[in-house]
Amino acid sequence: MREPTEQELLACCATPAWAGAIAAGRPCPDRAALETAAATAADALSWDDVAQALAAHPRIGDPPKGDSQEAAWSRREQQQARKSPELIEANRAYEQRFGRVFLIFASGRTEDEIVAAANERLGHDEATERRVTQGELKKIAMLRLGRLLDALE
Repeated sequence: MREPTEQELLACCATPAWAGAIAAGRPCPDRAALETAAATAADALSWDDVAQALAAHPRIGDPPKGDSQEAAWSRREQQQARKSPELIEANRAYEQRFGRVFLIFASGRTEDEIVAAANERLGHDEATERRVTQGELKKIAMLRLGRLLDALE
């Protein structure tokens, strides 16, 4: 297995802290070790690192711009999320409440499920929501890393 470059890793999670932590542990003996290193690195991200990664994510329901690998993955992950009035309102309320884009692991979720999750998360305090957001970012990064590793095998 060819190990991914830091640039390829940034398409999975757009913060150099995550990609750098994985790269610093090279070489990895196998895929499982690389995935463990990635999960550990995601858990260790500071809030500033998470915020940096969030900046690369489009608003849920908005089509990602560009033809990068990250944009292609976002389009695939958000295929069930359309720009309905309910989703537009959930995004607006979340952004007003927390001052950042609503991030959710959207793969396999319907738009109704996404809207319900956004509405539920509006009740979180800042610390709780930061933990949830970091967990969602980790799930997205791990899914994308799996796709990347599949392509490199």
